[in-house]
Amino acid sequence: MPHLGVNIDHVATLRQARRGVEPDPVWAAVEAELGGAACITLHLREDRRHIQDRDLEILRRTVQVKLNLEMAVTDGMLQIACRVRPEQATLVPEGRQEITTEGGLPVAGQEAKVADAVRRLKAAGITVSLFIDPRPEEVEASARVGADAVEFHTGEYANARDGPERDRQFARIAEAARQARGLGLVVHAGHGLNYVNVVRIAQIPGMTELNIGHSVVSRAVFVGLRRAVREMVRLIESP
Repeated sequence: MPHLGVNIDHVATLRQARRGVEPDPVWAAVEAELGGAACITLHLREDRRHIQDRDLEILRRTVQVKLNLEMAVTDGMLQIACRVRPEQATLVPEGRQEITTEGGLPVAGQEAKVADAVRRLKAAGITVSLFIDPRPEEVEASARVGADAVEFHTGEYANARDGPERDRQFARIAEAARQARGLGLVVHAGHGLNYVNVVRIAQIPGMTELNIGHSVVSRAVFVGLRRAVREMVRLIESP
């Protein structure tokens, strides 16, 4: 069964709405760990719209579970990651105008660049995951560039109406996961997953990590973050 990675970007977004000091994503990470999260995920964007460098530095010193840094494939971000050395780095596409990450990293179109980033991160002792769409060519490219894992973008599945279209999107992810495992890649998933649609994804054979942020933080508004995380952990660990 997969473990839960809680994305705390959305806590930082609320803080940055007033450029203040609360709510602090560092405290959010503590609450998430106490609720049973096995991984803390954060995305240090180039424009610093939510997570700040200060957050990453403190979290590196305080998080007791796996720290997963989502990052663009740029020299500046690679320098930061290699200095801070999170347990895992997830390479993602990044657009200044997007509200949230809108799709997977096009690995197949930039293999040399991604392979160089993977080499640099691995040399620093960091496990590397690539956030990709569930397409055969992207899975194959991810294996060729030397990634340790892939995280499948589940947005199309999450946004589809319950019925044939969601079934089709689920089948794409399940088949991509089977392909990835066959190529020796560890399988993760994330984006748009919530308390209603997560169980099916969690039950895909070989799924090891689900990174979820918005729905958990939204639930936390009503019940608190520790309980919201605990509820999600129970769902994804259900038989």
